[in-house]
Amino acid sequence: MTSEKRRENIEAILRKSNEPITATALAKEFSVSRQVIVGDVALMRAAGLRISATPRGYIFDLDKENQICFTVACQHDNENMANELYAIVDNGGTVFNVTVEHPIYGQISGELRISSRYEADMFLEKIRSNKAQPLMRLTGGIHLHKIKCNSENEKKRIIETLKKERIMFE
Repeated sequence: MTSEKRRENIEAILRKSNEPITATALAKEFSVSRQVIVGDVALMRAAGLRISATPRGYIFDLDKENQICFTVACQHDNENMANELYAIVDNGGTVFNVTVEHPIYGQISGELRISSRYEADMFLEKIRSNKAQPLMRLTGGIHLHKIKCNSENEKKRIIETLKKERIMFE
């Protein structure tokens, strides 16, 4: 199979999937190395395809119509990460990304796409198992989240819960 054909097949797989797919899984599917897939996806993104890399794998970026998108500023320590994520997903939101303002590099963002407690728990476990530091550690716990939800009522509940939990930075 040519690399061009492989990229066409990767695009088709990602377009059909509702869940992220890891580079490792795609590598097995096409009998190539993970690095080949990473390169393929980089080329596909450079060509304009909206493919996002999340902690759980690649996903084709298909925004739902009429979804509300808003940003909140938060501040907390590592111990309250679960509370923050649960406050958002339990009230109907998706934690789309996290952004910090670094004094040298400017804005640094990471896509999360966390929509459930299960996904939040997987993300937190990945941080623990990799002994990784979350981006908020670069800025004393202050960070932004882009959140997506389906209604103004959900947005209101998310904001109220974040304030109640003393996570929202005001």
